[in-house]
Amino acid sequence: MKLLVTGGAGFVGATVTRMLLDAGHEVVVVDDLSRNDDRQIPDGAKFIQLRVHDVVDVLTPRAGFDAVLHFAGLIAAGESMHHPEWHWDNNTRASLALLDAMRAADVGKLVFSSTAAVYGEPTELPLVETSPTSPVNTYGDTKLAIDRAITSFARASDSFGAISLRYFNVAGAHDCGDGTMIGERHNPETHLIPLALDTAMGRVDKFSLFGNDYPTPDGTCVRDYIHITDLARAHLLALGAIHPGEHKIYNLGNGIGFSNLQVIEAIREVTGEPFEVETAPRRPGDPAMLYASSELAHNELEWRPQKPDIVEIVRDAWRFHRQQ
Repeated sequence: MKLLVTGGAGFVGATVTRMLLDAGHEVVVVDDLSRNDDRQIPDGAKFIQLRVHDVVDVLTPRAGFDAVLHFAGLIAAGESMHHPEWHWDNNTRASLALLDAMRAADVGKLVFSSTAAVYGEPTELPLVETSPTSPVNTYGDTKLAIDRAITSFARASDSFGAISLRYFNVAGAHDCGDGTMIGERHNPETHLIPLALDTAMGRVDKFSLFGNDYPTPDGTCVRDYIHITDLARAHLLALGAIHPGEHKIYNLGNGIGFSNLQVIEAIREVTGEPFEVETAPRRPGDPAMLYASSELAHNELEWRPQKPDIVEIVRDAWRFHRQQ
């Protein structure tokens, strides 16, 4: 198939692009490089530097695309509370432009990068796809709005279908099998594992732990960590499971919650560095606990995580960090 990947310079987008190329697909990557650079875009993919807002310039009827995998967007929940306008523009407005371009070009398959942030503070755990959606940050609001727009487009057309994959905490690094790895290179970096690894390497003096007074066993946030290779593999399965006129949603997680302190201890174990941790105030928009049930993806996509252990996830991230 000929596939358009938006946000293909990012951690998840680049990993999925690599797997798509390995599977024999033709891939065109669109990314504006506002939060990434082009170093991780795999060889073999055609790259076009472009905002998703302007994707109609690429996604034309004559281009012959069979499907779109949409990763582009801003992902920092804390930032979204201070600059909501950035997230509504780069996430929601851009996605509506993409949906319009797909309809005009008669491209009938979409895999969308959604998020567990749509659930907000959970009323039940583990979270399932039918759990109430009530985001506590603007990032989650924007992603939920896109999910709802996709549902509307699917209902309105018997030639368009989509699958949204709701990620929990993606981490680790993907081994490409040729001596290279794809890992986290966010700019700015906001994720716990790469920030803590930077501290262990001496790039940062202290690691800031945001909040230790949550209603959790050790007072720190609990999250479901999913290895990037497991997550990326689900996108290829989703691509083959799209049905016209239907929008399906699947959670992607391990079904296991690890607290921030547990993750920090795993990082200390892997790196051998007892780096300093300082407690900082809670960030606005951070739920106390989020972890998934992925039974629907197990049953309907035949997808199961193969690397659920937090130490293995950290170990792969550490390998990538040392390569840099």
